[in-house]
Amino acid sequence: MSEDQLATVKPEPDHELSASADEVTMSSRKRPPLRLIFGILLVVAVVGGTAWFIRNRSYGRFQQSTEDAFFQADSVGASTRLPGYVEEVFVRENQQVRAGQPLLRIDVRDYRAQVAQGRAQVDVALASVQNTRALIGEQNAAIAQAEAMLKAARSKASFAQNQVNRYAPLVATGAEPGEKLATLRDQAAQAREDVAAQQAALESARQRIGSLRAQIGQAEAQARNARAQTEAAQINVGSAIVRASVAGTVGSLTARTGQFVQPGQKLMSIVPVDQLYLEANFKETQIGLMRPGQPAHIEVDALPGVEIHGHVASVAPGTGAQFSLLPPQNATGNFTKIVQRIPVRIAIDADPALKRLLVPGLSVEVSVDTRSARDEMDRLRERQETYRGRAR
Repeated sequence: MSEDQLATVKPEPDHELSASADEVTMSSRKRPPLRLIFGILLVVAVVGGTAWFIRNRSYGRFQQSTEDAFFQADSVGASTRLPGYVEEVFVRENQQVRAGQPLLRIDVRDYRAQVAQGRAQVDVALASVQNTRALIGEQNAAIAQAEAMLKAARSKASFAQNQVNRYAPLVATGAEPGEKLATLRDQAAQAREDVAAQQAALESARQRIGSLRAQIGQAEAQARNARAQTEAAQINVGSAIVRASVAGTVGSLTARTGQFVQPGQKLMSIVPVDQLYLEANFKETQIGLMRPGQPAHIEVDALPGVEIHGHVASVAPGTGAQFSLLPPQNATGNFTKIVQRIPVRIAIDADPALKRLLVPGLSVEVSVDTRSARDEMDRLRERQETYRGRAR
C-alpha cells in the first residue's frame, strides 16, 4: 500500500470503551441519590417512633412484669395423731392420691386392748348399778318392816300409858296396890323407849336408801368414764390409718415400715397440683395500678413458646420484709433506701392437662396488664386535692 493510501485510512473508534461508558452513565441515572435514601429512613424512623410512643402511652407503660415469680401450692403435711410403729405404707413417692385415700397404717394392737378394757369397765360399772338397785329394793322392804314395827311399838306405848292413867286413880284411893302402878309405869317407859328405837331404825333405813342411790350415781359416773375411755381408744384405733386430707401428689415421703413415729411428726407431703397458683414479687413502684381481676401473661422457662394466661387473685397486705422471721427495724442505725417487693398471687387460667405439667418452684416471667385502673390514679389525685381543700 502506498503512503497516500495509508494517509487516507482513519483509525476506527474503540467500541468497547464507548459501550462501558454508556453503561456507567445509565447506572448512575438509575441509582437514587443519598438524600432520597436518608429521607426515606427519616420518615420510617419518625413513623416507627410515633407508633412506639403511641403504643407505649396507651399499652406499654401499663404492662408490669417481673422475673421474681414462682409457682406455689399449699401443700399439706400428713402425720399421725398417735404414737406407734408404722405397720404398712400404702403409697410411694410422686404418686397421685385422692382425698380420703389411705396413706399408711399404725400398729394399734395396744389400743384395741384398751378398747376391750374400757368395755369391761363399763360392764362392771353397769353390774354395780344393777346390784345397788337390787339393794335399794331390799332396803325399801326393810323400811316397810321398820314402819310396821314402829307402828306396833307406838300401839304398845299407847296401851301402856293408858294402863298407867287407869291405875293411877285406883292406887290413889287405895283400891290397887302401888306396886302394880310402878310395874305399869315401867312398862310404859320401856314402850316409849321401844318407840324411839324403832323410830331411829326407820330413819336409818331411810338414810340407807340415799346412800344406795349415791352409789348408783357413782357407778353410773364410772360407766360414763369407762365409755369415754373406750370411745377415745376406738378413735385411736380409727386413727391408725392416716388418710390424705386433699387430692394431690405425694412428696417428701419419709415413712418406712417398722418406723416408730410420734404424734405430729411429718411423714409425707400432699401437693395439690390442681390448686397451683403463681406468686410474683413485684416492686413497690409497679403495684400502684395493680388490682384483682386484671389479666396476666405467663411465660414458663420449662415450657418455651407456650402461652399461659392468668389473672391477679390478690395482693399481699404487706411487703415480704414485714412477714420475714426478723422484720427490719429501720429506726435503728443507718438507713439505705431499698426498693421493696410485694407478693402478688396470680391465679392460673389453663387447661388441667397443662396444669399437670407445672410443679411448685418453677421459675416464670409474668406480665400484668393494669390498663383497667389507668383512670383510677387521676381520680385519687382529684380526691386528694378535694380533701386538702376541705382540710384548709
